[in-house]
Amino acid sequence: MSVITVFNGMFSEAGLVVKRVLDSSGYRLITDQEIVADAANLSGMAESKIARAFQAKASVFNSFNHEKERAVAWLRLAMANKLMDGDGLLFSGFASQLPPADIGHILRICLISGVKDRLAVAAREEGYAEKHAAKIIRKDDEDRAAWVKLLTDTDDPWAKALYDMVIPVGATGVDQSASLILEHLNNDAIAATPASRAKVADFLLAAKVETVLAAEGHNVQVLADAGAVTLTINKHVLMLERLEHELADIVSPVDGVKSVTTAVGKGYHQTDIYRRVDFEIPSKVLLVDDEREFVQTLSERLMMRDMGSAVVYDGESALDMVREDEPEVMILDLKMPGIDGIEVLRRVKKEHPMVEVIILTGHGSEKDRETCMELGAFAYLHKPVDIEILSRTLKAANEKIRAGK
Repeated sequence: MSVITVFNGMFSEAGLVVKRVLDSSGYRLITDQEIVADAANLSGMAESKIARAFQAKASVFNSFNHEKERAVAWLRLAMANKLMDGDGLLFSGFASQLPPADIGHILRICLISGVKDRLAVAAREEGYAEKHAAKIIRKDDEDRAAWVKLLTDTDDPWAKALYDMVIPVGATGVDQSASLILEHLNNDAIAATPASRAKVADFLLAAKVETVLAAEGHNVQVLADAGAVTLTINKHVLMLERLEHELADIVSPVDGVKSVTTAVGKGYHQTDIYRRVDFEIPSKVLLVDDEREFVQTLSERLMMRDMGSAVVYDGESALDMVREDEPEVMILDLKMPGIDGIEVLRRVKKEHPMVEVIILTGHGSEKDRETCMELGAFAYLHKPVDIEILSRTLKAANEKIRAGK
């Protein structure tokens, strides 16, 4: 048996087509949720952080902690494990884009419909007004386009070159679309062969290497061919030879690796600098202070110490950022317009207790200090603060977070 991957546009009736294919073929459905759960179990990352990789919008902290890239590495490993387990599988969703194009026994399907057809389905199935449905479709298409661009460097997520079949479900119909897929399953061109299974093994080895590198804070492109591993560096490196030796030392002991070659890719000559993640240093620090010049300068000083930081200027924005981007450490002023720091601290520790909060204020009293510590603040510091003292406090908070994980 072969493997089927199905990528689709929202409201293109993909669910109905997939159900008919499953009912007729006896294949087993593998959803994004199952792949995400496997990746989370393998990595120890939260499922929510793994699933966020499918979204176009990356975390504001991503350039420092490579969280999206690490999630993709573990998703690849989860997918490779599934493919090694056997055939007769149908992968539906974002994860369907993960297998490399050179695995010959995968039938790659794209199910898409015209905008008018999709709007009609949204109205019929969900009762959505046209304007609301168009907004949902546009957002989902943006996510899918960004995902495909990340994995394949292709701008059009529905490009024919990415698939064996692009089926316009609205024009073709659900039943006929399913029949076309089932018909192509009998094509000898997608039958599993020793060569195609070897490509799955290559995919698995590359995924293992990628996760090993990610665990050491590295982000490079990995390809494997019968045990020969090629690492491609796509960002400028000040000491390239040193990095190449470091990468080779990490990868060589991985089971199945016979040789390691490094190369520079097309992104190497761009201005972006290669950054290795140091997990001993905080990479998700949220600074909350209405004194804009002070907090921007503080952010720059932290970034000079390789600490990833983002800045907001009021309590409401801080709470929004905690919900959306899940910072690990917050440096919080007490006196701000609107929601004050004590109320922000109270809500954060109630709703997101794992976030460590460092109070940094120039106006607090001893009573404020006692209140903050009772509410769960990690530390209470006064302005102006010595940057080395703040750095040590941040690292201590980070150590507590890592110990908790």
